[in-house]
Amino acid sequence: MSRRHKKKAHANHERWLVSYADFITLLFAFFVVLYASSQADKKKAAVVSASIKGAFQQMGVFTGSAPSDLGIPGSPGNPHPELTDAPLRVVKVAGVDDKAHATGGFGVDVDELRHELENALGDEIRKHEVQMRVTPEGLVVSLREVGFFNSGEAELLEDGQATLARIATILGGRGFEIRVEGHTDNIPIHTARFKSNWELSTARATQVVALLIEKYSFASLLISAAGYAEYRPIGSNETPQGRAANRRVDLVVVGRPTEKEKLARSQETPAGAE
Repeated sequence: MSRRHKKKAHANHERWLVSYADFITLLFAFFVVLYASSQADKKKAAVVSASIKGAFQQMGVFTGSAPSDLGIPGSPGNPHPELTDAPLRVVKVAGVDDKAHATGGFGVDVDELRHELENALGDEIRKHEVQMRVTPEGLVVSLREVGFFNSGEAELLEDGQATLARIATILGGRGFEIRVEGHTDNIPIHTARFKSNWELSTARATQVVALLIEKYSFASLLISAAGYAEYRPIGSNETPQGRAANRRVDLVVVGRPTEKEKLARSQETPAGAE
């Protein structure tokens, strides 16, 4: 009888590669999912951040302090405190129509206002009686104490009234919301009329508001007054130049209210009314 030679089965030493390849594939898929999740989180975070920023800007939370890069006297961005004219910048704000090539705040055409006010207030700007700067809310026109008020008083001087008349001619009738803010330096005041800088700053702002409404027919619903005393400086109160810059009344051109906001205000009922 012939012997049958049994062949030995060939051992496959490379079967581990199949498991390894499956593991690498799963690991790759896992990292792809992680990357996609991280990108989605970034987009959501950006949307949330933009929404919060817009809400705070509408509330006016970020107003009153000049940005350091605007060249305001006494600020870190201005090494020369004697240069008191802050340069204007164009600010683009989310939600503003992109067709407006130079907008700030809520629809304020900064370019247009800048040129009109510069043409009308050239002398006052050169004499540092009027300054302008741009914030996320819009254009701020600062009426410095010199040229507008006597020290410690709230009555607008005759020359100051003439300047205000030119400003009112430009801003009036355009539907802007305007917040008039009174500011002082940190030197305490105590007179027969004003017991503190709070009262002085508020009285000056109210004086300007009264003139804009009564003499220049500004809409009462679109204008407001506020007094901040020495607590929102734009310059250092440690120097005479800084204190002079802080003694001011700011006209903050916030923008134009939407039709929805106008309707809501017209339907508001005073407290206690039937």
